[in-house]
Amino acid sequence: LVLELNQVIIPTYGTVPDQQNLHTPEWVDFDDKPDSLFFSDGQRRIDFVLVYEDESKKITHKRSDRKKQRRKRQVYESNLINNGLQLEATRSVLDEKLIFVKVHAPWEVLCTYAEVMHIKLPLQHNDLKTRDSAFNWFSRFFRVDENIIKPEQEFFTAPFQKDHLSNFYIHDKDTFFNPATRSRIVHFILSRVEYATKNNVKKFGINKLLDTGIYKAAFPLHDSDFRHLSADPKCPSERYLLYREWAHPKNIFKLQPLDFIRKYYGEKIGIYFAWLGFYTNMLTVAAVVGVGCFLYGCLTKDNCTWSQEVCDPNIGGNIIMCPQCDKVCTYWNLTITCESSKKLCIFDSFGTLVFAVFMGIWVTVFLEFWKRRQAALEYEWDTVEYLEQEEQVRPEYEARCTHVVMNEITQQEEHVPYTACGKCVRMTFCTSAIFFWILLIIASVIGIIVYRLSVFLVFSATLSQHISGTEAIRKYLTPQTATSVTASLISFIVIMILNIIYEKVAILITDFELPRTQTDYENSLTTKMFLFQFVNYYSSCLYIAFFKGKFVGHPGNPVYWLGKYRNEECDPGGCLLELTTQLAIIVGGKAIWNNIQEVLVPLVKNLIGRYSAAAKSERVVPRWEEDYHLQPIGKLGLFYEYLEMVIQFGFVTLFVASFPLAPLLALINNMLEIRLDAWKLTTQFRRMVPQKAQDIGAWQPILQGIAILAVVTNAMIIAFTSDMIPRLVYYWSFSVPPYGSHSSHTMKGYINSTLSVFNISDFKNASKPFSPWFGNQTTCRQVYRDLRYPPGHQQQYEHNIYYWHVIAAKLAFIIVMEHVIYFVKFIISYAIPDVSQKTKSKVKREKYLTQKLLHENDLKVVEKKTMGKIANKIMKGADSTFRPKAE
Repeated sequence: LVLELNQVIIPTYGTVPDQQNLHTPEWVDFDDKPDSLFFSDGQRRIDFVLVYEDESKKITHKRSDRKKQRRKRQVYESNLINNGLQLEATRSVLDEKLIFVKVHAPWEVLCTYAEVMHIKLPLQHNDLKTRDSAFNWFSRFFRVDENIIKPEQEFFTAPFQKDHLSNFYIHDKDTFFNPATRSRIVHFILSRVEYATKNNVKKFGINKLLDTGIYKAAFPLHDSDFRHLSADPKCPSERYLLYREWAHPKNIFKLQPLDFIRKYYGEKIGIYFAWLGFYTNMLTVAAVVGVGCFLYGCLTKDNCTWSQEVCDPNIGGNIIMCPQCDKVCTYWNLTITCESSKKLCIFDSFGTLVFAVFMGIWVTVFLEFWKRRQAALEYEWDTVEYLEQEEQVRPEYEARCTHVVMNEITQQEEHVPYTACGKCVRMTFCTSAIFFWILLIIASVIGIIVYRLSVFLVFSATLSQHISGTEAIRKYLTPQTATSVTASLISFIVIMILNIIYEKVAILITDFELPRTQTDYENSLTTKMFLFQFVNYYSSCLYIAFFKGKFVGHPGNPVYWLGKYRNEECDPGGCLLELTTQLAIIVGGKAIWNNIQEVLVPLVKNLIGRYSAAAKSERVVPRWEEDYHLQPIGKLGLFYEYLEMVIQFGFVTLFVASFPLAPLLALINNMLEIRLDAWKLTTQFRRMVPQKAQDIGAWQPILQGIAILAVVTNAMIIAFTSDMIPRLVYYWSFSVPPYGSHSSHTMKGYINSTLSVFNISDFKNASKPFSPWFGNQTTCRQVYRDLRYPPGHQQQYEHNIYYWHVIAAKLAFIIVMEHVIYFVKFIISYAIPDVSQKTKSKVKREKYLTQKLLHENDLKVVEKKTMGKIANKIMKGADSTFRPKAE
């Protein structure tokens, strides 16, 4: 293989030929056939298009620079022709400065490089019997019409070998290599052809030529317009079919034609949509259970005893609460929180616990079944034994290769961009920069907290809370509600702004880090971007869930932020409702913002480009020029699509105990996301170079890490953020003797028992409210459930026994819930094999056929030659026996 690779590629690195020896493309005029995908002869298919600006018509560069660029391009195109590619050049119809170079790979070139690249091609039809799934009768209502997009034929495949051409299933030479495979082979050649030599370092590859501006674009062609079928009978119009049956909004409830997507765009695009579709389908189950838990909360909220006590004028109406801030805040009546307590009953119910446990198991089932699905796709799409070719060095890396070091493996000198010491300094700087920017994110969260603390004082003074007040608006617009909603909105805006900033920061840090290959670059950027966005999106939710209202002291001895602001307190029912509000705003707002951005940005750019082109000419435009005016995908490709979905996955799993409707919102968003992404690819972007991919890459371990963390966060939300554990402890222990006075287990008296009493005479001067005290009462109740002994007790304002029972119950609950869910997760992981028996059988059958058709034939040829030699020797021996001796 190495020898063949050298024979194919290394000759292109020879001495640059003289000007008179350069090969040039054929020049032709456009034949007014806008739908044609062939050269002017109508026979040779266009496998790739290169676009450049005629140097003689450039006015922005120096003459010497234009001459160098022309020389590099001419050498590059000459070497392409030397490698067997055929080129045809055509001037643009709309802009005479632009030149389009069409590239065609002949049969011999395709066969040679298919063997070099280990491309797997059909041997024979799949002859294994397949059993129809029990759900086929149901799923057929959602599948694409097979009369429109015919199912792909299943073949057993093997890595292509020219010497065994007769063993492969070649029905038609023109269709044996499909357009996606042809484009991938041509791009492989384009990435490895030389165009210059500088300081004994060879410069090669289309990526570098694009980065330096010698070419303006390089892309494979779409096969038709997405609005109508191609007029060319040789064109299958697959783009039109994809738009009509996949990307169009009418197909929002249809299953995706994944094999057809993979055939047109390649495995990398196909695996993304397969994962997104599988995730969306699994969300359907989570959304149904989540809605069920939400409806259960709605139906049982009227039976919520502790909420009834809050709203009861004889119970909650007689409970006077202590001020929530110093001086400007006043005493208030517990019934003010009646509406919020009713809402809290919806989300803080037994259904929440059931749903949290369910989601802990659901995420494991999702990941395990995705592994099975992924293994099946790996086989069906021929990536099981996919051998990644040695990746090309990034141009940015090679441009900095000024230091010479000795390679320990080859014992030869090679150029690197930095010494070992320089690399250490660079990595230290990058790591420090990452931590610095993460600290800035945390600083922004602290800024939101300070906003909460300061604006609460304003709302408390403005939205005056009088004990005797009966205004209707007061039931809904409390200082806590106003602070929570405005802080959540501001937090969302800050998150969106920081996303834009940190995206650029992560790219700058990664560029400075200077990874060697594009895969290294994407993995490094993935780690940074996910780390940034994890802190950015989740930090405010983590604060509300686990820190707000947990360290506040008590009315006589409050805890202060920065020595000035009194720490935030939770609502009497806890911070769960506020966490739910925060999640609803961030998840909903993020989905709306991202979808608008994804639709509008490419659409507006393309509309401007089309308007400008239409203003210049009304002439017929060829397919390659139409595609040139579409938007390029970009180097990072699907990176941002994966990142968006993984962040959403975190919201769906990490905080789902506080917001059971999160899977439903994610489901609705993903159903739109699939069609929007499909619409962008088919209508707004140039066709991507098809790429192989076995799986979703670095995102798989990130998803598994989130799944493990989700169990911990949901257990802690139920234990420390919701009020479920204190209620259960009261019901089973403190409502009956020896601690309670009720004869049977009940929730009656819960509110009165859990709100600690404080003597108003114990207020310090710094925190004593300005407002006068109404009535004859001398005590007020603590807002949050801190469970302390009342004044007059020998341990007044110290934590009582109820508090320690609750703490013990919370810790026990976390340990039990985590261990139970982790045990179930382990059992599920063990019970569900990563590769199904059906896929294993196909893999074994394919290996058997490969062995039989290819290797055994080799053995027969060798045996035949060997036996022939033996026979010849025997015959020679026989001849010498009967030949008379020479005298």
